[in-house]
Amino acid sequence: MRKVRLTVHGRVQGVGFRYMTKMVADRLKVNGLVKNLADGGVYIEAVGTAEAIAEFIKLVEASPTPSGRVTQLDVAEDDTLPDYFKFKVTG
Repeated sequence: MRKVRLTVHGRVQGVGFRYMTKMVADRLKVNGLVKNLADGGVYIEAVGTAEAIAEFIKLVEASPTPSGRVTQLDVAEDDTLPDYFKFKVTG
């Protein structure tokens, strides 16, 4: 299992980004969470197979919602993330 933390910046709040990210995660069987940040970005914790996480990162970077636009994506491996059993939208 691969565990990553993503921080996404750009036009990612108020455009359905979190909910479309959840749809992508559910389709790829990636578990974790997505939430808005106070600075206008979005924070994601994602857990899944290496292949699923690689595809998930690619789709998040391309923006899962047509009205969103990602200008910066930071990815950090983090083996200390919990073993999530679903993907949820928070904050």
